[in-house]
Amino acid sequence: MTVGPRGGDSRPSSDRSLTVTIRRGEEGPDRTLRIPSSGLRWGGLIAGLLVVGGVLMIATWGRLALQASKVAELEEEIGTLRDEEQRIEALALSLSEVEAAYERIRALFGADALPAAEDLWLPAATGGASRGELSGEPDRPSAWPLTQAGYVTQGLLPGAGVEHPGIDIAIPVGSYVRAAGAGTVVEVGDDEIYGNFVILDHPTGYRTRYAHASVLLVTEGLTVRRNEVIALSGSTGRSTAPHLHFEILQDGLPVDPLSLVEQP
Repeated sequence: MTVGPRGGDSRPSSDRSLTVTIRRGEEGPDRTLRIPSSGLRWGGLIAGLLVVGGVLMIATWGRLALQASKVAELEEEIGTLRDEEQRIEALALSLSEVEAAYERIRALFGADALPAAEDLWLPAATGGASRGELSGEPDRPSAWPLTQAGYVTQGLLPGAGVEHPGIDIAIPVGSYVRAAGAGTVVEVGDDEIYGNFVILDHPTGYRTRYAHASVLLVTEGLTVRRNEVIALSGSTGRSTAPHLHFEILQDGLPVDPLSLVEQP
């Protein structure tokens, strides 16, 4: 193949054309192609446009790839924000529960639940002698054993040997513990489990126990009235926090105290 300007052409150079001769050798005659200058200009223009288009396409693809990577990053950030939102919601729920517990504790340690004076009997200064028979008293323990409502943290748990034969009432140390009903003090003592405790004998086969006291204010053989203060609450014996352990027994068997007494 031979490429060159057309021979013997006397026209101005601006009208020159490109001649392409394809030599086929022994296969046949040569073939000559003439490309005019206008064709060359259009070819160059088309080639330039193709180059520019390719560059623009590559730039567009690069921009799209960059945007796609940013979208992936944004989706990852959105996922992180959603996780943070869930954690914040969990923290808000925990805070609400803590606030509710705080309100219960405030109510527990509040001092506005003291009973009326006529509903509270203080022990004699001597801690003393029996007061004899008490007429007109209920025949079973039915009064709340504290001067405050407190907070019941453990109920009666029946089971083999009775796992927990009473209720636990959280109350500050030094709160008044009072008799749930009129009766006779049959036992006071200090036990490894119950700590300082008092047991009262009531009519019709009932007995009550008051445990974990800090101070005992009665002695054995003393007859006490309903609502009479018999001890001060504490955390003696097997106890992890100040509370009153309160039991009611009927004929030696545990009875759920909340079935006989009502919490204020």
